Amino acid sequence: MHRIPRPRLRGPAAALAAAALLGGVLTGGATAQAAPRTDGRLTDLVNPFIGTQNEGNTYPGASVPFGMVQLSPDTGHNTGYDYGENHIRGFSSVHLSGVGCGLGGDLPTLPTTGEVTETDYAKYAAEFSHDDEKASPGYYKVGLETGIDAELTATQRTGVQRYTFPATDKANVLLNAGQSLHRTLSSEVEILDNRTVRTAIKGSGFCQDTKPYTVYTVTHFDRPFTTSGTWNGDTVTEGSKKSSATDARNGAWLRFDTSKDRTVEATTALSYVDAKGAALNLRAEGGRSFDRVERAAQRSWEDRLEGVKAQGGSDELRRTFYSSLYRSFLAPNVGSDVDGRYTGWDQKTHRADGFTYYQNWSLWDTYRTQAQLLSLLAPRESRDMAISVLRIDAESGWLPKWGYGTVETNIMTGDPVTPFLTNAYQQGLLKGYEEEAYRALKKNADGVPATDSAPVGREANVEYLKDGFAPYIKDRPHAKPGDSDYDHGASATLEYALSDGMLAEMARDLGHDADAARYDARAQNYRKIFDASTGFFRARDASGAFTGPADPAQSEGFHEGTSWQYQWMVPQDIPGMVDLIGGKDAANQRLDSFFAYDKLLADPAKTAREVWVNGPYAYYNADKYNPQNEPDLIAPYTYLSTGQPWKTTDVVHAALTLFTNGPTGMTGNDDLGTMSAWMVLSSIGVFPVQPGTDTWGLSTPAFERVDIKLDRRYYPRGSLTVSAPGASDTDRYIQSARLDGAQQARTYLTTDDIRSARSLSFTVGSEPSAWGTSPDDAPPALG
Repeated sequence: MHRIPRPRLRGPAAALAAAALLGGVLTGGATAQAAPRTDGRLTDLVNPFIGTQNEGNTYPGASVPFGMVQLSPDTGHNTGYDYGENHIRGFSSVHLSGVGCGLGGDLPTLPTTGEVTETDYAKYAAEFSHDDEKASPGYYKVGLETGIDAELTATQRTGVQRYTFPATDKANVLLNAGQSLHRTLSSEVEILDNRTVRTAIKGSGFCQDTKPYTVYTVTHFDRPFTTSGTWNGDTVTEGSKKSSATDARNGAWLRFDTSKDRTVEATTALSYVDAKGAALNLRAEGGRSFDRVERAAQRSWEDRLEGVKAQGGSDELRRTFYSSLYRSFLAPNVGSDVDGRYTGWDQKTHRADGFTYYQNWSLWDTYRTQAQLLSLLAPRESRDMAISVLRIDAESGWLPKWGYGTVETNIMTGDPVTPFLTNAYQQGLLKGYEEEAYRALKKNADGVPATDSAPVGREANVEYLKDGFAPYIKDRPHAKPGDSDYDHGASATLEYALSDGMLAEMARDLGHDADAARYDARAQNYRKIFDASTGFFRARDASGAFTGPADPAQSEGFHEGTSWQYQWMVPQDIPGMVDLIGGKDAANQRLDSFFAYDKLLADPAKTAREVWVNGPYAYYNADKYNPQNEPDLIAPYTYLSTGQPWKTTDVVHAALTLFTNGPTGMTGNDDLGTMSAWMVLSSIGVFPVQPGTDTWGLSTPAFERVDIKLDRRYYPRGSLTVSAPGASDTDRYIQSARLDGAQQARTYLTTDDIRSARSLSFTVGSEPSAWGTSPDDAPPALG
């Protein structure tokens, strides 16, 4: 995802000790740990601090699965919390896991003591130590150096805070409406009575300014405050009930006497519709004690995690696995209020009828892994998510690319919404909406949004439809905020062609044969940017000439990657791509070089850390695999199509060592669960090798057995067991596979296979075998 580089606060990842191939993941030396439990729950295994350092950009605070509220501490890092920092500016209500730019952080709230003199949260921030910090799913606690303990938990639409103050008559809670992780355009605060504060916050910006959104909050305390006031800029006014500001600091402060009763609880409800919506959400989900809310949040997470029971593997592997599974359920987020109302992308109020409306769409990332994982483990929510995306089209006139809250940001390139929605269709989640979805996708694939609309869509579609490629036009002025496909013409071409291939499959299924043929032909447009003189994809300028350095490791026109990393992103036609570069032998030689395969066999963990691309923002000037970014996440599975499937297992299991049980234990930004979902699926041994279709590639699981609970409405068998008895770092090669006892020679399954089967079992050994090596065993090309 689009990211802002920052200096590392610890030594490079290469300095960490190598982990064992399957079971050993690192404990990052962290002091802060998951909150200790004693009753053997799966939530005990989750460490919310994973990814909070070295730009994983996760957050350790409290939320429930897909919740509107993500209540978490902000330390000064542009995306929220950084483990290397030691001051908390506030506990704010909105975070997205793993984004690369400042976003959210609305209404940072901080307990203090004494007089209120500072209004800049960078100045009144409280120091803390990781020795006094702990977290688990749905719960966070920290002891501040000011002598105040702060605890956080959440419901779907509210965040609940409990503060334990020292004995004082000047215990304060600061509600900061004018500062956040992004630019706050304007804010209003109003103290309604001696327990309740209301705010309206208008924010903008994700990597750059975009169309603004508004979030409304109501905060209710469990006890009356003794006095209160507001601040505006540098001016603090005791007794003031209202304050508003434009592009300036603004907030409210409430004071309590904790001489006898030292605890104060506060519940904040959010709404993206209006103040009434926040009040309704508070009435529906508030009113319970902190402890009751925390127990309910923990139960909701336990229910989610119990959908996947993993056996075998080390304790450390289980911790990273369940932590990744936890992060996979953090987004998208509920956007509708308890009465069903939500703000659409036309900025009008709508009502979700028969479904829950969701928002926050990091589609360039999530279409590759997380969308597929959720279609398996949360199909009901996934269906509502897909319907929500269709509502965006119906209400704003166009499908989204990267949506935050109620607005389009246009971050990233290509056409990620197509494989996202065709995946939903192929997984059976769009029954009753098939033609509506197809019409929206066809409009998106064949056109360009109007100049006066916010989305850019397939920005370079005019040239793509005419010439078969999106041109790379360096330094072309941006017509709209966000990224431009012209800045990344080569990768945009590959993304468009991928989406065309996926849309062709949907068109064919629905009987739109002429469209299917047209999209099938366009899916071959990846060939238009293949430079036979270099043997790699290469950007072309507006005249059609290849442009930029001929060296594929120095190539231009690719978004967050090089030609080497984008070489394998042709899932709609791997056989055709292999033929272009000289056949299977040439492809395997290139893959071996890309993964440094000889070195990997000798020392997989060291190769993953020291030879592959490392560093969360190391996108360019490389000829090796980048497991920290999205464009080549699918690349390890290319060996399934080149007759050497055992190498997929070797590479995947080496990459799994990069996920560790410490703050640096994330590969790059998590991007709303994308990297976490890659870890979960790859550990299970079932991976979406053709995102946007119903094809799942196979590799050796990292566990001896995984029992997956499936929703019977979508998967009639209700469960799937994936087993590999004896799997280890030495015995990791598939000798044979069986699906419900029948021989499974193919290196892939379809969703229908998963629906009809109860078990997928692997026999493993210490040496590669002939399993899956026949040309007929490989995932087929589309069309």
